[in-house]
Amino acid sequence: MNDNVESEIPVGKGRKMGLMSWIHVISVHSPQYFVAGIFVLFAHVLVQDLTFGMFDKLITELYVFSVSTPAIITIIFLLVLGGVARISNPVYLMAFDTFKAPSSWKVSHEDLINIMKNNKCFDKESLSFQERLLAKSATGQATAWPPVFTESLKTGKPCNFTYEKSREEARAVLFDVVENALNKAGVKPKDIDFLVINCSLFSPTPSLCAMVANRFGFRSDCLTYNLSGMGCSASPISIKLAQDLLKSRESAIPFSGGARALVVSTEIISNELYLGNVRKYLVSNTLFRSGGAAIVLSNKWSDGSRAWYKLLHAVRVQSNVDEAYECVYEDEDENKCKGVALSKDIVKVAGKTMEKNFRTLGPLILPYAEQAKVGLSMASRAYAKYSGAEKLPKVYIPDFTKAVDHFCIHAGGRAVIDGIEKNLNLSPHHTEASKSTLYNYGNTSSSSIWYELEHIHYHQKSNPIHRGDRVLQIAFGSGFKCNTCVWLKL
Repeated sequence: MNDNVESEIPVGKGRKMGLMSWIHVISVHSPQYFVAGIFVLFAHVLVQDLTFGMFDKLITELYVFSVSTPAIITIIFLLVLGGVARISNPVYLMAFDTFKAPSSWKVSHEDLINIMKNNKCFDKESLSFQERLLAKSATGQATAWPPVFTESLKTGKPCNFTYEKSREEARAVLFDVVENALNKAGVKPKDIDFLVINCSLFSPTPSLCAMVANRFGFRSDCLTYNLSGMGCSASPISIKLAQDLLKSRESAIPFSGGARALVVSTEIISNELYLGNVRKYLVSNTLFRSGGAAIVLSNKWSDGSRAWYKLLHAVRVQSNVDEAYECVYEDEDENKCKGVALSKDIVKVAGKTMEKNFRTLGPLILPYAEQAKVGLSMASRAYAKYSGAEKLPKVYIPDFTKAVDHFCIHAGGRAVIDGIEKNLNLSPHHTEASKSTLYNYGNTSSSSIWYELEHIHYHQKSNPIHRGDRVLQIAFGSGFKCNTCVWLKL
């Protein structure tokens, strides 16, 4: 990547949008401003009344509304600041971490095919089909599969799929990301009030939440929520749930109360290899990889000044038509081999569902000028249809780069990323994080958007992130769902 590309990237956001972003950045220091204001008010009254009998004079002044102008200004400032604090209900992202698999987990495309051959259940046509899928997958030669697969490379024998192997993968991934995320946030396990873990396919008893709570010694009153079956879009669902839970701990007193939540997103794949020969199930064999992410959230005002990001919006949309419901479907083939079938219509379904999500998200983040263009184009199309015109004008697609600086598009596959890049008229630097994640880690399901944010946060040189920048995470998953989160860099 050319380091000089940075200077060539146009700035999309308008002055008003940039000002609003900086108001968010500055607002994280509101508690400090509030305390400073109280000290200023106290110092002013103290100096003013030292020679006049302080307490009698103060009561008299307040009673007759004769407090000096500077004191009145300070009081108004404190009241406004407290009111803003009461209304804004901020949720901060204090830190996050993603799983980096050890080298013993890394496999090449050739390794993957050899693992398939060792299981002695795929015919030549299926092996050839999976080889072609891998060649077109845009995944790299060092993505991660858990030990149950890599052991087969060493022994040359079929994989030994057991429930304990899945638990071993879960422990390796979850314990690593949770410990690292807590350390980065400077938070102890006892400080966590809510724990939310999403894993679509592996849902053991005791739950993954119980596994983590037991390992780290969370408090007995820490409320835990284990989400399954939500697919690759589950992480924004977990974030939205955590946001709602945090709001339940708010206090009526400004700058007090609040809580902390830990969100963990992963997909445990040790027992999820499809062992049959039906093509619609074979696609998932070549696409999904091991991964996970842990995210520490807080709505404590005292945590705002050291947070990395602030959550601005979380939007969930689910399409309930049959075509959408069945396009990602866990099932068995005629030989009772379990697998996840991916429909050929998945890209089309994803596009339609994303359109529904953006109809809700757009008015929340887009500049009024862009919204006006959409409204005028819709009115023009409606008038043309009413007039019986043969060719209807297209509805204007708003420029989301005028509201968002960085995009984390779920690394579900090259076709998904390329389709969104084309439909939203994005530049290559907007999809760099998604393509890099797909290449380096594969499709890690719900955690992929956090690998992408990590790339933007630490590594991206073509469009480096700055304070006040906005990041849009877009996730797709079974159901069919499109869920989004908008974050502000602090």
